[in-house]
Amino acid sequence: MEHNQLPKEDAPLLERLHSPKDLKGLSLEQCESLCEEIRSLLVETVSKTGGHLASNLGSVELTVAMHRVFSSPQDKFVWDVGHQCYTHKILTGRLEQFSTLRQENGISGFPKPNESEHDSFISGHSSTAISVACGIAEGMRQHGDREHFAVAVVGDGAMTGGLSYEGLNNAGKSGNNLIVILNDNEMSISKNVGALARYLSSMRSSEGYVRTKKAVERRLNRTAVIGPSVAKVIKNSKSVVRDVLLQSATIFEDFGFVYLGPVDGHNLGDLEEALLAAKEYHRPVFLHVHTVKGKGYAPAEENPGEYHGISKFDIETGNPEVSGTDSYSDVFGKELVRLAEEDSRICAVTAAMEHGTGLHHFARKFPNRYYDVGIAEQHAVTFSAGLASMGELPVFAVYSSFLQRAYDQLMHDVAIGGLHVVLGIDRAGVVGEDGETHHGLYDVSFLSTVPGAVIYAPACYDELRLCLRRALYRDKGLACVRYPRGNDKSVFDKSALNTEYTHVSGKKTDILYISYGRVYDNLYRAAKRCAERELHCDLLKLTRIFPLADGVVDIAMSYRHVVFLEEAYYYGGISQLFGDLLLERGFQGTYRRVAPKQYLLQASTDSQMETMGLSEYAIYRDIRQEAEHGET
Repeated sequence: MEHNQLPKEDAPLLERLHSPKDLKGLSLEQCESLCEEIRSLLVETVSKTGGHLASNLGSVELTVAMHRVFSSPQDKFVWDVGHQCYTHKILTGRLEQFSTLRQENGISGFPKPNESEHDSFISGHSSTAISVACGIAEGMRQHGDREHFAVAVVGDGAMTGGLSYEGLNNAGKSGNNLIVILNDNEMSISKNVGALARYLSSMRSSEGYVRTKKAVERRLNRTAVIGPSVAKVIKNSKSVVRDVLLQSATIFEDFGFVYLGPVDGHNLGDLEEALLAAKEYHRPVFLHVHTVKGKGYAPAEENPGEYHGISKFDIETGNPEVSGTDSYSDVFGKELVRLAEEDSRICAVTAAMEHGTGLHHFARKFPNRYYDVGIAEQHAVTFSAGLASMGELPVFAVYSSFLQRAYDQLMHDVAIGGLHVVLGIDRAGVVGEDGETHHGLYDVSFLSTVPGAVIYAPACYDELRLCLRRALYRDKGLACVRYPRGNDKSVFDKSALNTEYTHVSGKKTDILYISYGRVYDNLYRAAKRCAERELHCDLLKLTRIFPLADGVVDIAMSYRHVVFLEEAYYYGGISQLFGDLLLERGFQGTYRRVAPKQYLLQASTDSQMETMGLSEYAIYRDIRQEAEHGET
């Protein structure tokens, strides 16, 4: 719609909004209706695109209230993880693009500054927002801006991450215009765990605090002479009201914040009042907001964990189009249970990803050997090292993208001591619509720098089972098994599966293609199609990708042309290490590597594989070109 065209009076409220400023002209009742429109749009869109639904449904009123009280982009909103930013995107000029959510050439499912001036910082990992907002607020102060605010929106699950407390520790003493909003929905991706969850639960019982305090202030302000001064005392000291309702100061006040809350996160009036109060302090404020994850859509309210990140689904039933039970994650989880039935030393560790990593099977069967440490990957690795030091066999299942956060612990706490810890590295490779913050393309590069580490990359379910057993019982030190998101669609010959390598040699050829993981099946399919055209190449499938098995370099040395296909970062990948070994051995032929060199935007996995040159069709074209070139 052109901005100079006035919408009809009976048009949906969303269509009347051109920028966040337009929200300020709506009545509270209109805003409540707007929230219902937004919820309907969220359910309708995510049912078609997939995405993070429950967290966004729970943060609708909060986002509307923020945009009514603050002035974006002058005030900077920092969304922790970014899972709950969909309403923000809708209200900041991306309504017409919202149907492209998480699609190729569409808008991202996470905040991205190059997408909109209203997205102040990119996010996709947990617990970063307080530190980011602390830096932004300090930058504002350096620029002489004492009018505007940095506002961090943090989920209660993110408060189990250590970086949140590093941020709190520094932000609380800053004296800057910084507001931290705790969006407390009693859920991270898996059920919130630990002492902090219990602490927040006890505080929720005092949800009337802000309402009571503000009512007292309003009454005192209307009282002649003594009223306003008493109200100021209440505002600037530990309130008598809090002493009665909460009995003690909060942990957040000990960090140097003014604490406000808990506030009903679905009551627009209370939210706006609390946010306005937070602005009055012009110093760090911690606002505790209680919301319901999945609010307004019954299936999501009843099962918020299942609707955290969901594929396309039927709105009427809530059923996803594709079941998630047939997946590498599920096979990994079930195989770990089978092994644990035979060995009481096996323990399972997750960082708030019970269902995503398939460990829910283990949790049900062996609750006393199952540990959900919350969103705390660094702690998970060091905790696993502690278990290993006592003779246990810990298996930490973690998304590749999130394992990046624990590199120091792998190096210092596991590897130096030679402790035997097994990593189940889920979502290895590209992950599709979640985009660049979630791809698992970098674990190979950093894990191969850890002395003593062993890395496996199975290409099918049966190979995954073999590698997990090998990692548990034949390896020492850090043993890693990496596998992709999704299910096994492989068709390659599985008659000789093993945990080392497989060399497939057919008609005489001087061309060798090397790969591992799911890319090998694309290579196998492509080579088979080429063979039908009498264009031949041999194949080398690596299963243990680091350290390389004895003999694989010898095999490659016998060919004139070697091509390595790798679904991992080009720099520091196995293809680079393989090339170094060829060079050291005096290889005289040509060596070429196909692997991604840059961040990949959101798109389908198939599209991303094509972009990287690793789809069946891309490899088919590559083999034809290599074979035809080799003949000339």
